[in-house]
Amino acid sequence: MRKWLWLLLVIALIHGQTSSSASVFWKPQCLVSIETFMQIGSASSAQISSDGSHIFFRSWMAGVDQVYHFENMCWPYQLTAFVDGIDFYRISPDGKLAIVGASAGGSEQSDLYVFDTIEGTGRELLVNSRVRYGSPVWDKSRSRIYFTSNEENGRDFFVYRTDIDLAGLTVPPPLKIWDKAGWNAPADVSKDGLKLLVEHYESNVNSDIYLVNTDDGKATLLTPHEDDYIFENGRLSPDGSLVYFLTNMNPEGLVRVARMDVAERKIEFLNPESPWETEELELSPDGRYLAWVENIDGYGVLYVEDLKTGSRRKVERLRGIVSELAMAKDGRLVFTFTSASLPPDVWLYDIEADSLVQLTFSTFAGIDRALFVEPRLIKYKSFDGLQVPAFLYLPSDWDGKPIPFVIHAHGGPESQFRPSFVRHFQYLILNGYGVLAPNIRGSSGYGREYVKLDDYKRRKDSIRDIGAAARWLIDNGYSEAGRIAIKGASYGGYVTLASLVEYPDYFGVGIDRVGIANFVTFLKNTAEYRRAIREAEYGPLSDETFLKEISPITHADRIRAPLLIVHGENDPRVPVGEARQIAETIKARGGEVELLVFPDEGHGIAKLSNRLTYYRRMVGFLDRHLK
Repeated sequence: MRKWLWLLLVIALIHGQTSSSASVFWKPQCLVSIETFMQIGSASSAQISSDGSHIFFRSWMAGVDQVYHFENMCWPYQLTAFVDGIDFYRISPDGKLAIVGASAGGSEQSDLYVFDTIEGTGRELLVNSRVRYGSPVWDKSRSRIYFTSNEENGRDFFVYRTDIDLAGLTVPPPLKIWDKAGWNAPADVSKDGLKLLVEHYESNVNSDIYLVNTDDGKATLLTPHEDDYIFENGRLSPDGSLVYFLTNMNPEGLVRVARMDVAERKIEFLNPESPWETEELELSPDGRYLAWVENIDGYGVLYVEDLKTGSRRKVERLRGIVSELAMAKDGRLVFTFTSASLPPDVWLYDIEADSLVQLTFSTFAGIDRALFVEPRLIKYKSFDGLQVPAFLYLPSDWDGKPIPFVIHAHGGPESQFRPSFVRHFQYLILNGYGVLAPNIRGSSGYGREYVKLDDYKRRKDSIRDIGAAARWLIDNGYSEAGRIAIKGASYGGYVTLASLVEYPDYFGVGIDRVGIANFVTFLKNTAEYRRAIREAEYGPLSDETFLKEISPITHADRIRAPLLIVHGENDPRVPVGEARQIAETIKARGGEVELLVFPDEGHGIAKLSNRLTYYRRMVGFLDRHLK
C-alpha cells in the first residue's frame, strides 16, 4: 500500500497536480489563452513486462512524444530524447529492452533503435533514410524481433527478422521471412518462436491473417474469404494451437472477438450477442486472460474473460474510452483512459483483485476541469433518410439562441470521432462556440455496411451528410447560416473543402489541415506504398474523370468562405502540393485564403511549439470571421 501511495504522489508531482481537484485561479469570464489549453498533458500507449515489474508509456510533456519508464513502480524516467519524438515503441517480454521507431520532421520514414531500459542507453539498429521500418514484434523465446520494411522496392512491406545484441557493435543483416506483395505486418509469435502471425492488407477494409513458419517461411492462410472483410489484431495462444483475432465476417457485419483452432480452421465468436463493434483485444502471456474493448456508441468499454473458468467481467467504472491494452501474465492490465473532460492517462486494472489504479495524472495547466463540457450523443437525418450519429457540445450557459458553431470532420475516412479529450474543443466552448462532431457515412464503429456507404462513386454522399448536419443546426436554433465553420484534417480536410464547394451558403469559414484538394495529384504523389490502398477507397487513377469531378479544386470557384490551410512540408501521405495548389487557385480568383506550412512537420503537428502556433492562428481566424 505504501508503494502505491508513494507512486501516486511522485507522479502527481511530475504532472503538476492530482486528479481529485484543480486549483482555480481564473473565472470563466477571465478566459485563459488557447496556448494554456494546448499544454494540458497526456500520457498513453502503456506497455508492461510479462512479470509486471516494468511499465512504460509515451507522453509529450517534453514537447514531443518520448518514452517513459517505471521500474518496480518507482519514479518514472524519460528513456528517449529524439529531437522530433518517437513514432512507436515495443518492449521485450522481460521489459529490459525496447525497440523504438523514430523519424525526422514528420517524414514517417521510421528508423529502428534498441534501448537498454535499465541503463537508459540506446543505439541505432536499422537506419536508412530511404526505408520505412515498422510493426516490431518480439520473439518470446530469444532476443529477436520481427518487423516490416519496404527496403526491397519502396512499395511492398515484407516481413524480416533480426537478432538483438545490445552489447555488440554490429547487427547481422535482417533475414527476409515473407515476401507477399502488398502491406504486411507481423502480429504475434508463439512461445517457442516457431510460428508467426502476419496480417496482410488489401485495403483498409479487407485483410487476412497468415500463419508463417519462422524456419522456412512457409505460410498458411487462416482466413480465406470473398468480398471485403477485416481480420486483424491476431494473438497466438502460448502453445500456438489457438488464434484470437477480430473480424466482421458474420451476418451482422460487426467486428467481434473470434477464436480459431489452427488445426480445424473453424471460427468461433466469443461475443456473438454483442450489438456493438469490438475494436481491440489482448491476451495475457500465459494465455489465461483475454481482454477486449467494445465500442458502445463511441465510448470504449473494457471486457475481461478468464479463459480457464469461462467467467467474464464488464468493467464499467470508467465512463469514457478505454484503449491500448497491454497485459502481464498475472492478469495486471495497463491501458489508456480518456473522456471528453479528462485528458489521456495510464491506468492499471488488476483482474484477480478487480481493482483499478490510475498511474499517471496529466496536468490541467491550472484550469478547473469542472469547466470542461461533456457532449450529448444525437442523431440527425441525412438526405436519404440515413440516421447519422454525432456528438453535440454546447456551452454550459447556452441560452437557447443561435451561436457560432464548428462542425468537425474526422479523418480516415474509415475512422470515427470518439468523445475523447479535445483541448481546443473545450477552449472554443468556453469562448461561446458550439461544436458538432458527426460520424458521417464511411465512418467505422457502426458495422461493415456503414463503412462502405461512401466508397468510390458514392463519395459525395458523405459530403451531403455534412450539409444535413449544418441544416440540422440551423433548423434546431443552434446556429445560423454563415455562422458555421467546417474544419478537419487529412480526409477531414477534403471534407472541409468539399463542403465549402457544395454548401457555400451554410459555412462562414473553413479550416483545412493536411487535406486532399485534388484526388488525381494526391494519388499520383502520395507515398507509393499507400497508393493501392487509397485507390480501393477513392477510386482508381484510371478513372481520372470521376476523380476530377469529386476534387474540390475542380469547383474552387464555388468557395466563398475565408479559408485557412495548414500543412506539413514533409507529409508523405497527403503531399504539401495539395495545400499549395488549392491556396493558389483560390487566391487567383480573389478569394480569401491563408496558408500555413510547417517546414519540420509531416501528416500532423507533432511539436508543441508548432501546435501552439497553429491553434493560435485557428482561433484568431474563427473569431475574426464568425464573431
